[in-house]
Amino acid sequence: MTDLSTLALGTRVVVRSRIDGGFTDAVGFLRQTDATHCVIETKRGLVSIALDAIVAAKEVPPAPQPRSPRR
Repeated sequence: MTDLSTLALGTRVVVRSRIDGGFTDAVGFLRQTDATHCVIETKRGLVSIALDAIVAAKEVPPAPQPRSPRR
């Protein structure tokens, strides 16, 4: 697991965290970290995740470019 505090803000990441009944993933840009939480900017908006709920995290490459329309 990557220590999010070592990554530069703006790095694209995926973070898996525990929620009631299972796990969830957040994919987006790291916007903030502190001693207890991190904030990820996803397509759906900002997501705040408690660091003690994170089970895995890593840097990911940029999203692929959209395909051109078929003719």
